[in-house]
Amino acid sequence: MEIVEAAPRRRRWSAAEKEQLVAETCEPGMSVSLVARRRGVDPSLLFRWRRQMLTPAKPPPLFAPVEVADTTPVLPLTASLPSGAGLIEIELAGGRRLRVGRDVDGEALRRVVSALERP
Repeated sequence: MEIVEAAPRRRRWSAAEKEQLVAETCEPGMSVSLVARRRGVDPSLLFRWRRQMLTPAKPPPLFAPVEVADTTPVLPLTASLPSGAGLIEIELAGGRRLRVGRDVDGEALRRVVSALERP
């Protein structure tokens, strides 16, 4: 006849017991292996508890404020004029730019700029 014993049950450690064991490993002259042997705990489990309890928690991520820029579509630029063609670039409110040639009609340009500057 052969007697077969059931596998040993897993031991459950309370939070207080874990803290006590970790505290023992921090005492002068004590080591994790020594405490583990004396108390019947696997050293790797005791090392894990130490890491969890003694490592400072990472701070939660911070969110930076975001400002959404003006989503007005930018008109595509026309082909650039050759140098010396008398290109005039006018910067309008809001960072928009208007490029015109030197032969543009002044009155027409005034009306266009006036229309673009209106709120």
